[in-house]
Amino acid sequence: MIHPHQPSNPFDDDKLREECGVFGIFGTSDAARHTVLGLHALQHRGQEAAGIVSYSPDRFHSHRDLGQVGDIFSSEQLMNRLVGDSAIGHVRYSTTGDTVLRNVQPLFAEIDDGGFAVAHNGNLTNAWQLRRQLISDGSIFQSTSDTEVIMHLVANSRHSRVLDRLIEALRKIEGAYSLVALSGEGMIGVRDPYGVRPLVLGRLSDGSYILASETCALDIIGATFMRQIEPGEIVTIGPEGLRSYKPFGETHARPCIFEHVYFSRPDSYLDGHSIYDVRKRIGQELAKETPIEADMVVPVPDSGTPAAVGYAQEAGIPFELGIVRNHYVGRTFIEPTDQIRNLGVKLKHNANRWALKDKRVVLVDDSIVRGTTSIKIVEMVRAAGASEVHMRIASPPTRFSCFYGVDTPERSKLLAATMDVEAMTSYIGADSLAFLTMDGLYRALGEDARHALQPQFCDACFSGEYPTKLTDHKEMGEAKQLSLLAER
Repeated sequence: MIHPHQPSNPFDDDKLREECGVFGIFGTSDAARHTVLGLHALQHRGQEAAGIVSYSPDRFHSHRDLGQVGDIFSSEQLMNRLVGDSAIGHVRYSTTGDTVLRNVQPLFAEIDDGGFAVAHNGNLTNAWQLRRQLISDGSIFQSTSDTEVIMHLVANSRHSRVLDRLIEALRKIEGAYSLVALSGEGMIGVRDPYGVRPLVLGRLSDGSYILASETCALDIIGATFMRQIEPGEIVTIGPEGLRSYKPFGETHARPCIFEHVYFSRPDSYLDGHSIYDVRKRIGQELAKETPIEADMVVPVPDSGTPAAVGYAQEAGIPFELGIVRNHYVGRTFIEPTDQIRNLGVKLKHNANRWALKDKRVVLVDDSIVRGTTSIKIVEMVRAAGASEVHMRIASPPTRFSCFYGVDTPERSKLLAATMDVEAMTSYIGADSLAFLTMDGLYRALGEDARHALQPQFCDACFSGEYPTKLTDHKEMGEAKQLSLLAER
């Protein structure tokens, strides 16, 4: 039976989606080929489109397309055109702007000092306001991406150096961003003053430097992890080597906590922690806070697996693969008839009924967003013969939208924003449901507790406490209210 509140897309994976991954390399032969490998490692951060801009002396080369990295950059003829010893690349989902070719990054433009390309992970919270101002001043936009706002601000600057132009532009924007940029002067990496979005620095044995969203992109090309780019830091990489700047003053860092819960790959290293180890500790904290008598702990694959391992170890309950994931599911070609809607979840997950029959099961997942996937998973495990199904969530309830580069539904569509835990338990059909507390999440990250006055991470999706101004959200909300009043 189809749940009455199920969204129209029957194959919706019901997850918060990180919107972008960035990669850049300077000073090595076949820079574009290294970038393809780096983007492969970051494919989980965006699967709708990808692009690369490379630079050989006095000339830029670019290719962008819709689709996944392996499909776009599979042609030897294409790769032979992306020549040069420096390149930047991008994989994306879309938050601002539709998924159309003109929005695919890196964006490239000719400014009066030569070519300039930029790839951006994050979201600007005053892009709408800046865009209106730029258009009124005569700028012509080719895309609907907020990244183009940065391009126009750089182009409009009267500074002579690209670095100074970029700093002037960044002083005008709000929100979250990690950038890699490429010009004739070299490569630039930037992390916003709060460090919401990640960016790391690595180096190959030939001396070339790499910038990437995650350390797993360094591993794939055999690069050594050097350090994270610090919040508010700009690094320039050119013929003179690596230089660092801190033009924005000191700000209390608030890196995204959901990177540790879900976004980053388990084999990445972030904020001084192994992501895999953090997720196991999250599971251990969850077991301490929400114990239950059960026969087995089953992860909702793949994102729930490390936390389920930690839960099982702490609780002393066997860990079992009671759900098997199909890793070869792309966009379905099947028409969503009523019968196919009922089968849709099995495209990605199937119950291991021989393991589940007559067992009391603890299901561990990383989060609940709309709840539609949880409904399907609980129903599937029950249909496989489980006697009890207890859902445990390895994060606090997601009650607020993200404005920093994550594809979050409207707040009214977030299950935890409209229901308490008791109502959610009934909604998803579980025997019990429990979430990790905020302090439990912080303990898993090595903190004693969350500091209420100065939180150590951006946890706005759980707390509603946003580290930056939300200028566009406020203005657009007021405009919508005025529009509604005018209609009355």
